[in-house]
Amino acid sequence: MKAADIMTRGVVSTGPDATIEKAIRLMLQHGISGLPVVDTAGHLIGIVSEGDLLRRAETGTERHRTRWLTFLLGPARLAKEYVRTHGRKVTEVMTCDVVAVTEDAPLNEIVRLMERNRIKRLPVTRDGRVVGIVSRANLLRALVSVVDEVPASSENDGQIRDRLVATLKGQPWAPQVSTNVIVRNAIVHLWGVVFNEEQRQAMIVAAENTPGARSVEDHLAWVEPVSGVMIERPIA
Repeated sequence: MKAADIMTRGVVSTGPDATIEKAIRLMLQHGISGLPVVDTAGHLIGIVSEGDLLRRAETGTERHRTRWLTFLLGPARLAKEYVRTHGRKVTEVMTCDVVAVTEDAPLNEIVRLMERNRIKRLPVTRDGRVVGIVSRANLLRALVSVVDEVPASSENDGQIRDRLVATLKGQPWAPQVSTNVIVRNAIVHLWGVVFNEEQRQAMIVAAENTPGARSVEDHLAWVEPVSGVMIERPIA
């Protein structure tokens, strides 16, 4: 899937000369946490979010620096902070260095950008104009639409087993010698020994995601690797 497949269209935006009161009311009215800022031609020039409005003089949440830190920061940095905490227009508080994507951006790229920049939403642009926005909520909706999909398969038990074994061989966490996979009537049976609960859970997940598998039966024994003591599996 790409950005165009999951983005919210008809994006609510604001202009740079709008008051922050208007921007806040728009966010509250539409239940959103950020607004793209566009010029009169619709080009993206910034974004204003809840994070940009957390520290405000009106609520007494602006930063109060110690004298020595004030000296170190210098007048330019302090003046910039003053504008953000006291400014009345969107252009005075918005984030100008906006991370955006185009409509054909793949989801893995969108997630990578969100994680790298620690942001919750990405404007989607076409020729510099905002045509949509992708938020974490959009990603969750995309996930829920496919999370229960299991690829259809006409494979027999042997093919299902081969597919799972190949998957496990490609995973550095998977115990290669101490476990075994048996498939009967498309039901995957996991046998053998694992050395921590995380390995057990990962093997179950790998089996559940194997095309053709109808269900998974867990017969794995969990053995503490140093003492050799078998540990009872946790009760769900």
